[in-house]
Amino acid sequence: MTEHLAVPATKPARPYFSSGPCAKPPGWSPDKLATESLGRSHRSKIGKARLGYCIDLMRELLRLPDTHRIGIVPGSDTGAFEMAMWTMLGARGVTTLAWESFGEGWVTDAVKQLKIDPVVIRAPYGELPDLSQVDWSTDVLFTWNGTTSGVRVPDADWIPADREGLSFADATSGVFAYDIDWAKIDVATFSWQKVLGGEGGHGVLILGPRAVERLESYTPAWPLPKVFRLTSKGKLSEGIFKGETINTPSMLAVEDCIAALEWAKTIGGADGLIARSTANARALDKIVADRQWLGHLATDIDTRSTTSVCLTVEGADEALIKKMAALLEAEGAAFDVAGYRDAPPGLRIWCGATVELADIEALGPWLDWAYASARGAN
Repeated sequence: MTEHLAVPATKPARPYFSSGPCAKPPGWSPDKLATESLGRSHRSKIGKARLGYCIDLMRELLRLPDTHRIGIVPGSDTGAFEMAMWTMLGARGVTTLAWESFGEGWVTDAVKQLKIDPVVIRAPYGELPDLSQVDWSTDVLFTWNGTTSGVRVPDADWIPADREGLSFADATSGVFAYDIDWAKIDVATFSWQKVLGGEGGHGVLILGPRAVERLESYTPAWPLPKVFRLTSKGKLSEGIFKGETINTPSMLAVEDCIAALEWAKTIGGADGLIARSTANARALDKIVADRQWLGHLATDIDTRSTTSVCLTVEGADEALIKKMAALLEAEGAAFDVAGYRDAPPGLRIWCGATVELADIEALGPWLDWAYASARGAN
């Protein structure tokens, strides 16, 4: 490759490839958001109605069965997952799976904060642990889609129907992008700012019947902050799962999420979202296949993410990646594409449903230009 390439003629129309917060849905603009709930109490009739409508839309698009409850909680995906950990862990042994930074975060919480001694099954960045090692007599914590490594679980077939422990899925980059077998999931969490391109600050907590049973039959040994409390007098606080949030939500963020969910319905719902993400990932695969200097951090296509796609760059160190990202941003060709700070140096391209296929396809020549330019500057 020459070290001096001409600046490509065509830019991605929407150069938003960040893996969180992610690109807004196509056609989004703030003037399209409903505003009647703004300035109103979230406990007013309209406030509770809009929160309830948001929950109903999420249930419809996720194809969530009636057996599972869905609630809006504080603290984004992290708050939702830690809420689940703090309220339900400790009743039996715990197994944690870690193959990227967020999974490692749950290990840290279990060991250092809750003082649990979990079985930890690890794999390096780019690989998936041996799922056959999992002991399902324990509660099991895992990320469905490893946002910072680009590695996902292939499906839910490795989770037994007759498991004794609970399955806890951090699914923040997985929901709305994969067909999830909800019968295998007892607890799932996500945030709007990933696949929906929504605003941050709010998490979503999904509880299956076995998780509710745990909450109503077990009291953890450690104190629970007010924002983590899901029960009252030994019973589940059902209002949380009907729009009566634990703390004050941003109704603007709620309206933004509703707009994204309504957009998703216009493109075919869950199937449309999955199809768009899959097509985007395939287009990026082609870009990688056509370039010897690019590769996938996740080498196994069966466990490679179709949302947060992590790429290796030949000869790259942190400085080169930062230079490439800065060049692309300065040209308005691609924003926020440097890999996660704890991951091996590389690029990370969001391919979720809110990204347009044409913008992924236009990215290839710009990656060539940035790579050549950054190397030439070193």
